[in-house]
Amino acid sequence: MMGWATAALEALALAFVFVIGVGFLVVLVLFVLDRTQTGDAIRRNYPVIGRFRGLFTELGEFFRQYFFAMDREEMPFNRAQRNWVYRAAEGKGNTVAFGSTRNLTVPGTPIFMNAVFPPLDDQYASTEPMMIGPYCREPYSATSIFHISGMSYGAISKPAVQALSRGAKRAGIWLNTGEGGLSPYHLEGGCDIVFQIGTAKFGVRDEAGNLSDEKLREVAAHPEVKMFEIKLSQGAKPGKGGILPSAKIDEEVSRIRGVPLGQDAISPNRHREVDDFDDLLDLMGRIREVTGKPVGFKTCIGSADPWFDLFKRIKERGEECAPDFITVDGGEGGTGAAPMPLIDLVGLPLREALIRMVDLRDLAGLHDRIRIVAAGKLVAPGDVAWAICLGADFVTSARGFMFSLGCIQALKCNKNTCPTGITTHDPHLQKGLVVTEKDKRVAAYARSVASEVETIAHSVGVAEPRLMRRRHMRVVQDDGTSVQMNELHPSVHLGLEGIARARGYKQFEDAIRRLEAS
Repeated sequence: MMGWATAALEALALAFVFVIGVGFLVVLVLFVLDRTQTGDAIRRNYPVIGRFRGLFTELGEFFRQYFFAMDREEMPFNRAQRNWVYRAAEGKGNTVAFGSTRNLTVPGTPIFMNAVFPPLDDQYASTEPMMIGPYCREPYSATSIFHISGMSYGAISKPAVQALSRGAKRAGIWLNTGEGGLSPYHLEGGCDIVFQIGTAKFGVRDEAGNLSDEKLREVAAHPEVKMFEIKLSQGAKPGKGGILPSAKIDEEVSRIRGVPLGQDAISPNRHREVDDFDDLLDLMGRIREVTGKPVGFKTCIGSADPWFDLFKRIKERGEECAPDFITVDGGEGGTGAAPMPLIDLVGLPLREALIRMVDLRDLAGLHDRIRIVAAGKLVAPGDVAWAICLGADFVTSARGFMFSLGCIQALKCNKNTCPTGITTHDPHLQKGLVVTEKDKRVAAYARSVASEVETIAHSVGVAEPRLMRRRHMRVVQDDGTSVQMNELHPSVHLGLEGIARARGYKQFEDAIRRLEAS
């Protein structure tokens, strides 16, 4: 017995010595490699130990997210925002205790003005359906305020699209396809679909890459497809087309988009056949005539000035030629892949862009003709109610619905390594996204947002959320005090001089007068 124990101890000792020897050899090899390489100064000066810097840098964002950052500190979405979506998606109550953790003195914070004598509880504010495309053969009546923004199949995974489609059907909202074309998974749930036409015309182009009327008819033949959206630009990368890394292009994505395997799918930075607003109106008219369905466009604006010409041309040509809707994307909008300078530095934030587009529409007398859709980092009821007060008719969100699917903001969307299976085509990682569970979360989140926007509308004293106006909201200023929104940004009904004074520059006043004179 003693002999067996002695042998075992000797074996363990030998194993320990072997492990120590191998470890020493590995360290020695790494030391030599680090000392002799010339690309990394830290590793060259501090061999082996310098390698931990890269590891800690990689892990730092995750440690900050879970252990160190306060609830409202993170970007692009903080823990309080994400947790609200998670609770809403799970159908849990979103009541909190002991007071708000939100700092109400931060400049730009909206404060809704509750009515002194609000409607009684049985006079609850309910959302009315709104028609889009009165001059189309097949107008669309949308029953909700809150919808799913464009996310392409390819940029997001098959089970993610399936869950969104089924969840949208449950909630009675639309699903925007993004620019990647129409996949079977978009149609699977039977929800209303907005088909987005990107600059590469994926899904509706001929062999030469031009827009195909035949392909348009094929897409429009699906009863689920209710509208078409021409993507001019998006907030995360205005001036640059879509980017789908080759790592995320499998055979099916390649077939649906019509792009080769092994290459990044890069869209042009704009539609080649659209050189001015007349071309844009012509393109919308062509698609509307071929499909019979409402047509609008999506854009991120850099200045209001060029857009006066659009509304001037609409007035000259007649309101029948106008877009049925305009989606205004803020510069804070998201994407799966974009150059950092464009994400950080280009495009007006939604708080400025939305007001400008709404005022231009209303000045042109097209309030009931053109619907405004707001997009760009709007994930919670307060965000949606804010956009409605500013004049939006609808709000769409992409990242909010990604959170409802389980997104943890790992910031891996541009790679094929998303840990939740939402933006990856790795079958192993996709297994974590169970469609029959996530579709319920999508629907619950959409219903929660819509319901709580109605709660805000009821509190400010109106019977329908779209009756909220700028006078129902205040905005915190730099000194911590708040100002009523309609004082900062007067409605067009207060006159041109008042608007120009609020905007603070004469060029806007001159352009408004030109528009009115036309």
